[in-house]
Amino acid sequence: MNNVLFVDDEPSILRSVERTFHDADLRILTADSGEQALEILGQEKIAVVVSDNRMPGMSGIDLLTRVRTISPDTVRIMMTAFADLETAIAAINTSEVFRFVTKPWNNENLIAVINEGLTRYRVVRELREGDESRYLSIAQAIELKDSYTRGHCDRVANYAVSLSEALGLPETVIREIRFGSWLHDCGKIGVPEAILNYGGRLPVDQFELVKQHPLWGSEVARQARMSRTIVNIILHHHERYDGSGYPAGLRGDHIPIEARIVSIADVFDALHTDRPYRKAYEGAGVLSVMQELTGSSFDPHLMEIFMPIAEKVCA
Repeated sequence: MNNVLFVDDEPSILRSVERTFHDADLRILTADSGEQALEILGQEKIAVVVSDNRMPGMSGIDLLTRVRTISPDTVRIMMTAFADLETAIAAINTSEVFRFVTKPWNNENLIAVINEGLTRYRVVRELREGDESRYLSIAQAIELKDSYTRGHCDRVANYAVSLSEALGLPETVIREIRFGSWLHDCGKIGVPEAILNYGGRLPVDQFELVKQHPLWGSEVARQARMSRTIVNIILHHHERYDGSGYPAGLRGDHIPIEARIVSIADVFDALHTDRPYRKAYEGAGVLSVMQELTGSSFDPHLMEIFMPIAEKVCA
């Protein structure tokens, strides 16, 4: 179901949108007000809604907030010529917008944003309605956005499960750690491929966008009604033991243990892998970096148990 609803009080904008998507395999619906958009949402299943903010009557933020309540799976995008900080914060806090598009838009960029929104919609639906066998294939599909992380989620899961088993965690918890490891980067569906594959260290503003992926991913998992363990892994796998991580700056044991486990597995695999800004480390180099990060990034107790696992992999 590829229904996309555009909402704008300017007829010329809506006509331009229809021209942009004329050859796309999408069903484009339009509304010239928030009230009309809500009528359409009451009659149709909408995967993505794109709304202007400054409209007579109901504003875009008010509309997208209503959409969040009546159709929570619908991906919400704001398209506006006035994307000031106050508007952005309000849209994020009250309607949880997925992305912002500024006017005038670039056609290729707009099409890419809509496709990313459709992917997010499908992922939420598939996670909720599919069985566990689908989790890995969904994660692998998301990995296709990033040419440097093919197979990453499966390897992270294997390392995290090995550490969990060495800790003697219950089988039910280990099972959810495997699923959370597969899905830990699912929030990258909200990050443009050009940023994920950027050939070097990212500029600060683009890195700030990348840092949103745990929040976006955890929201996808919550919408799919996944377990607290899985949500914790997605949300907190970039926290650091010394409190310098993101998105919440949690410290020490305040970081859920499942996230501390996956953080170790995630970095360990990343060090083995070529990235846009560096080549993979050799085995001894991987172990050295992991040791250096113990106490700052990683829980020292967990690292004591993980190092024999790492040494076997690097031998």
